Amino acid sequence: MKLKLRRFRPFAASAKLATSGQNLGNLQTGVGVGLARNDKGALRMKFGLRLRGGLLATLIMFGAPVVAPVGAVFVSSSALAQTVQSISVEGNRRVEVETIRSYFKPGPGGRLDQGAIDDGLKALIETGLFQDVRINRGPGGQIVVSVVENPVIGRIAFEGNKKIKDEQLTAEVQSKARGTFSRAMVQSDTLRIAEIYRRSGRYDVRVTPEVIEQPNNRVDLIFTIVEGSKTGVKSIEFVGNVAFSSYRLRDVIKTRESNLLSFLASGDIYDPDRVEADRDLLRRFYLKNGFADVQVVAALTEYDPEKKGFNVTFKIEEGSQYRVGAVDFRSSIPNFDPSSMRGYSRVGVGSLYNVESVEKSVEEMQIEASRRGYAFAVVRPGGDRNFEAHTVSVVFNIDEGPRTYIERINLRGNSRTRDYVIRREFDISEGDAYNRALVDRAERRLKNLDYFKSVKITTEPGSSSDRVILIVDMEEKSTGDFSISGGYSTTDGALAEVSVSERNLLGRGLFAKASVTYGQYARGYSLSFVEPYLLDYRVALGLDLYQRQQLSNSYISYGTKTLGFSPRLGFSLREDLALQLRYSIYQQEITLPYYLANCNNNLGTSAFNPSPAFANANGISLASTNGLGCYSDGEASLPVRKELANGKTLTSALGYTLTYNTLDNNKNPTDGLLVDFRQDFAGVGGDVSYLKSVIDAKYYTPLVSDIVGLVHVQSGMLNKIGSNDLRMLDHFQMGPNLVRGFAPNGIGPRDINPYDTQDALGGTKYWGASLELQMPFWFLPKEVGLKGAVYADAGGLYDYKGPTTWSVTNEMTTPSNSGCTASTVNPATPGTCTGLIYDDSKVIRSSVGVGLIWQSPFGPLRFDYAVPLSKGKYDRTQEFRFGGGTTF
Repeated sequence: MKLKLRRFRPFAASAKLATSGQNLGNLQTGVGVGLARNDKGALRMKFGLRLRGGLLATLIMFGAPVVAPVGAVFVSSSALAQTVQSISVEGNRRVEVETIRSYFKPGPGGRLDQGAIDDGLKALIETGLFQDVRINRGPGGQIVVSVVENPVIGRIAFEGNKKIKDEQLTAEVQSKARGTFSRAMVQSDTLRIAEIYRRSGRYDVRVTPEVIEQPNNRVDLIFTIVEGSKTGVKSIEFVGNVAFSSYRLRDVIKTRESNLLSFLASGDIYDPDRVEADRDLLRRFYLKNGFADVQVVAALTEYDPEKKGFNVTFKIEEGSQYRVGAVDFRSSIPNFDPSSMRGYSRVGVGSLYNVESVEKSVEEMQIEASRRGYAFAVVRPGGDRNFEAHTVSVVFNIDEGPRTYIERINLRGNSRTRDYVIRREFDISEGDAYNRALVDRAERRLKNLDYFKSVKITTEPGSSSDRVILIVDMEEKSTGDFSISGGYSTTDGALAEVSVSERNLLGRGLFAKASVTYGQYARGYSLSFVEPYLLDYRVALGLDLYQRQQLSNSYISYGTKTLGFSPRLGFSLREDLALQLRYSIYQQEITLPYYLANCNNNLGTSAFNPSPAFANANGISLASTNGLGCYSDGEASLPVRKELANGKTLTSALGYTLTYNTLDNNKNPTDGLLVDFRQDFAGVGGDVSYLKSVIDAKYYTPLVSDIVGLVHVQSGMLNKIGSNDLRMLDHFQMGPNLVRGFAPNGIGPRDINPYDTQDALGGTKYWGASLELQMPFWFLPKEVGLKGAVYADAGGLYDYKGPTTWSVTNEMTTPSNSGCTASTVNPATPGTCTGLIYDDSKVIRSSVGVGLIWQSPFGPLRFDYAVPLSKGKYDRTQEFRFGGGTTF
């Protein structure tokens, strides 16, 4: 700030002489008079003057002009004796006189002293309401405050901004319309606007403020912006990395290199905060993989004027990789058995040292100790390195911590989310013993809610030494989504979906979603609702209402319509183990083109169109149809027509899913295990009954040179319960979801009647196994998102137990279908196989293939080309398969 200097007028000196000292404020004077002779013997008068107060006092005494900064006001003793009400104000137009006077605080007796005047002056300047404030002495020593008020801002406008909207800039600047104009604030706003553009990757931005004066002491404030081009990250390099390639490390950090598709994302925009966060991500990654001594020394950024972008270089000192040599437990708490904590340790001898496993072990142990009544127990991990053997001996020390209680939990930044939504994520409350492990768990839970951009829990001292206050700082973000998705697959054809969802409905932590799907072969809608805390328990209640329609296509001759409702309960048993209980009730029916189900053996109707078996049994001539009757234009398979005749079928089922998940990344996993076990019991009312069991397991492990191995095994079984027969629709249908290289519904039991549509019938048992290697294309930038895959699949589907005969159309097979083959079928010849003729050979299907996986900005896409090595006689193959979609 520039200090304005002003020349003060000298105080008028009195001609009064005194023989003793007088106190004029801080100036003391004394005057003496005497006679003396000069060198010529003449008499002369001699004056003696004593001055105390230094040079400044001397200048004032003799009327010399003094230059002083604003606020350095000098008044006489008569001025100092004045009260606040005696202050005169000049130049004010909008600010009241009493308001200005209120900034001057009188001393004892209601009088103003020098300090009160100085403080009042400073306070007036700090208000920002005035361009200039001066304090002068008026007639009789009266204090006069002269002010020049700042103008009022009439309007604020932004010109030249295209990438950032006016509304966002208006919310960021401190200057407001109808507010007071301040040059310092305008300068701050100019810097703030430039910073916003830099955060969006535009470092060439120029912001120029312009003030346009208007009548009545008003001004218009215009910010002229030259946005400049986007400044991205042109290259990301790593120095010092040996154990992991630069390609692998680029997958760890959030910053991305600029490429042709960068306009669809923002990860390539240079952000110093993001780069700094990447340093911590790299450090945590190395600590997870046994590098206990790792240091990410620096993240160097350099602007390249030729490339018009930044080069980012991470300097890493890896150190050695360590394994766990021993795990020990010690306790200084009386009567506490430390070995009882062994079951809560996730650290195993011989495994790679993993700091995350150590931290989770500490959290589990500390929480368990609290449950046992040791509320102040603290678990502190320690480690002794053996530099020669490259091992770490981990010791968990369980000690009595300080007796500290939580006085309050203060929430900041949740303007939309209700307080109780945040507080219920804490396993501790006000008045409980302070437990850092539970606090860390609450912070992690709040972050996982995905309601906030950032969450940070800190502590402040409480009202006493044994009290702490928890401060929860949050920054909320948008939780609503509107998406229009499009895709295409070789199974469902073209597909479009419109959906609206809200993860934090009404700020109450509720989830709701509505979606409509319309495609070439698949259509429908769904409504979903989730209450994550049912009756304030950590149990999630979900409700799903859906309607689906699958149309006939080249893989199936029939369509299906399904209308269902399913409530479900979700429990988190552990961080890696979850249980879901559900009830499903749905109505299902089959649709067929008329000509595929036009057999009618009812002689009394005009639609009479007999089957060959009925005609032969009743002596009816079918000469006009070459003896084929209703089969002359083709018929759907017997189980399909029987399902059609049954009409709408109601299924009522209870089920559960148990999920074990240790994947390092759910979207793009490279390490960990995912196991799903599901069972559904149908027969709680309804028209069908069965027990269906399915298990699916995927194991990912990193191999060499960024190659990831995947082992995928799956199996399922359908069992009949009670007297109801199994429907064909309840059977498992398999294709490329089991063995790639085969068409949808292309594997397993199949109708082989040449006069039928030869539909896939499905099976009651299946198994599958797959080995896959996923590898990057090292010659392409990481940001392209392309990976290759090679794989081998094997599996089988068999044991059809659905309907094989239908008395309505006199379609009866020989016992157990023996002797019936496609070549012996002749519906026009009595006594031959006229019912369902199907193949159910237990052949192992296998294939090998290659794939292209693209994590594109348009959504995940996958292309597969597989060649079957072994297959059933009637299986249908599809060597090329494509699937993917996008949201925009």
